Amino acid sequence: MRFFKLSAIACIAALGLATAAEAQSTKVGIGISGWTGFAPLTLAAKAGIFEKNGLDVTLKKIPQKDRHLAIAANDIQCAATTVETWIVWNAAGIATKQIFQLDKSYGADGMVVRNDVKAIADLKGKTIAASAPGTAPYFTLAWFLKKNGLTLKDVKVVNMEPGPAAQAFLAGQNDAAMTYEPYLSAVREKPEAGKIIATTLDYPMILDTFGCTPKFLDENPKAAKALADSYFQALEMIQADKAKAYEIMGADVKQSGEDFGKSAAYLRWQDKAASQKFLTGEIFSFSDEAAAILLEAGIIKQKPDIKAIVDDRFVK
Repeated sequence: MRFFKLSAIACIAALGLATAAEAQSTKVGIGISGWTGFAPLTLAAKAGIFEKNGLDVTLKKIPQKDRHLAIAANDIQCAATTVETWIVWNAAGIATKQIFQLDKSYGADGMVVRNDVKAIADLKGKTIAASAPGTAPYFTLAWFLKKNGLTLKDVKVVNMEPGPAAQAFLAGQNDAAMTYEPYLSAVREKPEAGKIIATTLDYPMILDTFGCTPKFLDENPKAAKALADSYFQALEMIQADKAKAYEIMGADVKQSGEDFGKSAAYLRWQDKAASQKFLTGEIFSFSDEAAAILLEAGIIKQKPDIKAIVDDRFVK
């Protein structure tokens, strides 16, 4: 009887090692940016959480406008981006599925304007810096304008990434700019240059998710589950030792732990329970509204099947 028990334990242990080895042999490239909301992915890499869960992860900083091209070329298999961006990618023929929620912006994304601008409607005919069509800042601009009676045709858009857009604005270029944390805080700290006229506190429409290609998910379901678990474990590490976690995440974007914490105050990372709820409800109603704006702005030509680009099995 004792021999049977030992044999059973040995088999279970061997199975566990085999599972870990299988996940370990699965390399995965993930496209991200320096956006504060994605930082727990950096923490999972730097703190060894991905490795502990049997994953060989390479995080690649790729501008949002180019991330889908990296997916199409199989340079990366997964990415972090906003919900409406997955709609754009799938509409363009880049098949991807969202598998868990990352964060919700609570004032971390916004529009900065010169101090003489009283309302967003006053920007008619003005020059606004924003990332290229198909990116979160460009979509945010379209959303803000629509909610204030304007369209993209009413303004002149200069394509600049969030960091350079904020820097150019502080240097006196352009009438307004679309940016996000940690760059938005740079404008907060220099009120003489301009002001933040609206953020996602006024318009809660920046929702970030993590997704992968259908091919990767179908061929590596255990690795996909490990990716989701690793993110949630990173959130647990933040709760357990916030100072250390902020220091690690801040270093990746050249911020002190204290400054990173200030940026993080403008968003909410989403745990497993939040992901389960989001992927079975809110994501569909939001995606329908987002798709309508994307169509109106000419960013997409047709709406993809929203249900086909969400896969909630890895958060169950």
